[in-house]
Amino acid sequence: MSSAPLLDVQDLQVSFADRHGDWVDAVKSVSFTLGRERLGIVGESGSGKSQTGRAIMGLTPPEARVRASRMRLGETDLLSCSPQQRRELRGKRMTMVLQDPKFSLNPVMTIGEQIVETLQAHRPMSRAQAIEETLAALVAVQIDNPQRVFGLYPHEVSGGMGQRAMIAMMLCPQPDLLIADEPTSALDVTVQLQVLSILDKLVSQRGMGLIFVSHDLRLVSSFCDRILVMYAGRVVEELKAGGLSQAQHPYTRGLLHCLPKLGQPVRPLPTLSRQAEWLL
Repeated sequence: MSSAPLLDVQDLQVSFADRHGDWVDAVKSVSFTLGRERLGIVGESGSGKSQTGRAIMGLTPPEARVRASRMRLGETDLLSCSPQQRRELRGKRMTMVLQDPKFSLNPVMTIGEQIVETLQAHRPMSRAQAIEETLAALVAVQIDNPQRVFGLYPHEVSGGMGQRAMIAMMLCPQPDLLIADEPTSALDVTVQLQVLSILDKLVSQRGMGLIFVSHDLRLVSSFCDRILVMYAGRVVEELKAGGLSQAQHPYTRGLLHCLPKLGQPVRPLPTLSRQAEWLL
């Protein structure tokens, strides 16, 4: 049995040109491996966590520059893949759930037709079989009355329902890797827990690897197996989710200190004192 990781990323760098034509690094020498586990990537807005996920998926804007010494999905070298090969991998072996379903789902197609289209794009099957699998996928993400939801348009469902539909669509092709970019930030706490429970069950049952991108330290620490903490495009600390309270890097400890605590005054709100050496 091979011990090779499901995903191997080494020295990933994503750069964008500024108005003067100089290259600015949004992601700087990020390295990690992923097995069939739940890996959380946390950090503030602008830390590079979403750009890391997009680079793996091949969804970085064409004007950007992506470099790495190694980026492999199993035995597939993502750096040497042609655009057509990357397109075939996306949605089949690796998929991505984005933050807000309103901007991910096609507003002029019903939810069911979008999932059917996804299935038929990646697996040869009849329309009747695709509809059957779509209904089964909606049931798998705990949607009651899937026949009704099949015929609804995205604006006719709640945020939580739309996010479940997105998860169903991404998991239909049975991918090896799922990247979830802030999949619960637009949802209320109760629906957040339901969506996380669905992801947890599906990852466990299907043996996938999950990269869970979030700014919510407490959420990630309770859901993931390992955590990467990113600051200014770099990974500053890696630790087991259960050991978050033992974090050593001052940035991670600063983030933890800024979290509100029950039973303690909330004003003034604590702020993070940044240090120049964190950029090195």
